[in-house]
Amino acid sequence: MDTLLILAIVAIVIVLVFEFTNGFHDAANIIATVIASRAMTPVQAVVMVAFFEFLGPLLGGTAVADTIGKFITLDDLDHVTAVTIVLCGLFGAISWNLLTWWRGIPSSSSHALVGGLAGVVVVAAGSNHVAWGFAELQHGHLTGVAKVIAALILSPIIGFGVGFLLHRTAMLLLRGAHPAINRDLRRLQFVTSAGLAFSHGANDAQKSMGILTLVLLLGGFIPKFEVPFWVMLACSLTITLGILSGGWQIVRTLGFSIYKIRPIHALDSQVTAASVIFGASVFGAPVSTTHVVASSIMGIGASERPKAVRWSKAGEIVTTWVVTIPGAALMAISCYLVVQLFI
Repeated sequence: MDTLLILAIVAIVIVLVFEFTNGFHDAANIIATVIASRAMTPVQAVVMVAFFEFLGPLLGGTAVADTIGKFITLDDLDHVTAVTIVLCGLFGAISWNLLTWWRGIPSSSSHALVGGLAGVVVVAAGSNHVAWGFAELQHGHLTGVAKVIAALILSPIIGFGVGFLLHRTAMLLLRGAHPAINRDLRRLQFVTSAGLAFSHGANDAQKSMGILTLVLLLGGFIPKFEVPFWVMLACSLTITLGILSGGWQIVRTLGFSIYKIRPIHALDSQVTAASVIFGASVFGAPVSTTHVVASSIMGIGASERPKAVRWSKAGEIVTTWVVTIPGAALMAISCYLVVQLFI
């Protein structure tokens, strides 16, 4: 078995490990509000979410995969070097996911993936091998890293704004409603949380689909960048297994540490997050479920009682968002430098 084939197999395994960590890291983002509002038990929430999470990557298209798989260009390097660089980028992203999961911090797997890959590519191959996309902005085109960063920055802002307006509207429509309405609001969450799970699968799993397809292309195993069905299926199964494993520390952060969640808050948050994430998927924009869910909760809380929002916790989350890209990049670069010692 030659070196390239071994590296390709290792890369496939690592991509799927990343997808698994993505699943258990983001499980809490999807189920936190539905559990905090007592619409479902943890077991009900995880099982139902896992089912719709599985369908998302299979039915959600490949627009996000195309964006992620094409923001680095390593075609002019030899197969072994190119695949090794991608492996180190994935190592950086996985390491950051595990670190923030261990600390119970809702960071972004998307940020970690972009940071890990971009950082190691700049060091190993040069900045010209990253499709930054900033020059195209003056022509009104969003591509490459610029598109990824724009999506990651704008999505939480949109999530906050939509959550704020949606909750104001819902409270206006339900003013004077009998407390028994909470029972119906909890039932509706079976639909909205399913929609959030589907949109998450359609967006997040595609990131690994894009990287896995890139590995196959760089290794010379496929002639062009086109996501094979087995890649879709493998990523769908892996992220679903990750969801089933849960992420309960982050559930506590999102479900209880930002704002006191009641059924109406949970419903509005799920509708907001599902809409923003699925809309981004249609346009091929990779977003962070963590960002969107957390910002929607903040927007909902701010629309009702701004003083009741635990802004200090929100500040901690924002700080984590800022340091994720450089943090994952440093981990990926460190991995690459260690590998170079043995080559």
